[in-house]
This record gives sequence, C-alpha cells and structure tokens, in this order.
Amino acid sequence: MTSDSKIYVAGHRGLVGSAIWNNLQQKGYTHLIGRTHQELDLMDAAAVRDFFDQEQPEYVVLAAAHVGGIMANLKYRADFIFQNLAIQQNVIGESWRHGVKKLLFLGSTCIYPREAPQPIGENALLTSPLEYTNEPYAIAKIAGMKMCESFNLQYGTNYIAVMPTNLYGPRDNFNLETSHVMPAMIRKMHLAKMLNEGNMDGIRSDLERRPVEGTNAESSDTQIIAMLEKYGIYKDRLCLWGTGAPIREFLWSEDMADASVYCLEHIDFDDVRGSGDEVRNCHINIGSGKEITIKQLAELVKKTVDYHGSIEWDATKPDGTLRKLTDVSKLHALGWHHTMELEDGVPALYQWYLNS
Repeated sequence: MTSDSKIYVAGHRGLVGSAIWNNLQQKGYTHLIGRTHQELDLMDAAAVRDFFDQEQPEYVVLAAAHVGGIMANLKYRADFIFQNLAIQQNVIGESWRHGVKKLLFLGSTCIYPREAPQPIGENALLTSPLEYTNEPYAIAKIAGMKMCESFNLQYGTNYIAVMPTNLYGPRDNFNLETSHVMPAMIRKMHLAKMLNEGNMDGIRSDLERRPVEGTNAESSDTQIIAMLEKYGIYKDRLCLWGTGAPIREFLWSEDMADASVYCLEHIDFDDVRGSGDEVRNCHINIGSGKEITIKQLAELVKKTVDYHGSIEWDATKPDGTLRKLTDVSKLHALGWHHTMELEDGVPALYQWYLNS
C-alpha cells in the first residue's frame, strides 16, 4: 500500500473499525473511505454494489459486524447469523467483482470449539462443537473466513482473515443489554458505586448520556432503582452473571488495530497458506496470550472504579466457555506483539467512559 491508496474501512465507527481508521491515519494514509450505517446499509446488496461501483476501493477492511455479549447472543440468535452472513456476502463479493487488491476480514475467537485445547491454535477450528450461546455468530464468522480462503484458492485473491480475542477500548459498547463482559462490568460497577453512595444525580447524569431501556435522567427514583435491580445493581451489592470462574484473554482495541494494519501492510495469503494439497486454517489469531478469571477482572474493575460494596455471583446464569486463551505464536512469528497490559487498559477504558 502507498499513502494515497484508496482504503475502505467497513464499520469505521465501531470499536474495532474506528481504531483501525485512526491507526491508518496516524501512519499517513490519506485516502480513507467510510460510511455510517445510515449512509450505507451493508445488508443491502444493491446499495453495496453501487458503493463499490462509485468508489472503486483498492483495499478493504471488513470490520463491520452485528456483535454483542452473552445476553444478546442468546436472545437474538437469528439476527446474529442472518445479519453477519449478509454483510460478509455483500462486501466480500463486491470486493472480488471490483478487483480489490487486498481484503482484511475481522472474525472472532468464538469460532473455536467450546472444548478446544488451550491455548487455542488456529488448527483447532472445526474440530468439535461450538459454545451454544454464541453458535450462530460463530458460524457466520467461520463462513466469512472460509469465503476469504476459498476466493484466494479459486481466484487468486489476497484476502487475510484475523481472529481477535476479547477486545476492549475507546468507543466500546456500554449498553447493558448488548455489551460484552468488560464494558458491562465497568458500567455496572460505576452505577453500583453511585447507588451505594446515594448519588442519584450521578446516576441520572449517566442515564442522560446512555439511557437504559427507556429509563433516563427524567425517570423517577423508583423507576431508576427498578431498572438497576434488573441488572443486578443494588445499594449494598452488585450481582454479576455466572460463577466468575471462566478464564478470558483481553486485548486493547488499539493494539488490535495496530496488528490489523500490520497484517494489511506486511502479510499476504501466501505467507499463511502453508503447504500440501489441503489448504486450511490460514487465519491468524490476534491476542495478548495472557489470561485472567472473570472474578479477578471484577476485582480489578472494583479497584479501578473505587467501588466499596460487595460482589455476588449468580450461578444460575450461564458462564459461557470456561476458558478461552489464544495461541498467538503464529502472529509473533510474523513479527507483531501487543503493548497494552490489562492493568493499564482497564483504568484507561474507565476514563474514556467517564469522559465520552
């Protein structure tokens, strides 16, 4: 790529896409193309074709996706598979039709089996059943990466698929119904702290910026407290889903962006296809290679937020996959390592939440 290469970042307003956009700008790329969902519905095949006809991008980063946490994955199963398949079909298909030089597809480590050996290497794909809670989303992502692989093999394209671990960082989703574990925990802990301190004005200020299910700054104390209790937030305690025992790996979104741009600049399909007649598992895990239990994460967030109430765990709620640590040896061998450690990242995300 050159500094004036035409690069389309699909999903440039999201957690991952915005970080990639900023990273590209910082590295001197001047011809970036982005469209909001209102400007371009990626599920609309005709609209996507018209966009590619008009803009003729040379490079594409497919960071757009319909995503959410365990609650959303359970509740909206059809949305997760249908919307993601449609987005991928349209963007990858038009990239091929328009001769895009290189495409970077963003997947997720939820593609791996629930009982995959730890740490999870790329070759664990499709070796045993998926985790039930996010199976529709995982199948959609597997389809996307197989599309990239198959286009490469049949048409000689240069599409790279990367599988990021659990991400967190600026522009994260703090919606209590659809957010992932880290932003959900930070917001719940923040609200629990204010409720514990009797700071209803602080809670109203939070709800003014981010209403929850119609509850906002104008709602009564009774309505607000009822909503908080629905999400396990009480005056003297915070109740979180599961047992706290699952082990997770987290990566700062700006690190993920740097790894993505590194792959876009330096890694080609021939670098990862391997040898032999059967070409599989050409994707690249992106993570920190470090892990923490959800209970330990809660304690780190508690310290960061300065919450003095108690934390309880609701073991009747699902834990999800019990352990998920990626093997990032392929990424390290290709020349990239992460820089942000979790002990610094959690306070950084909390500050972003307070200031955004």
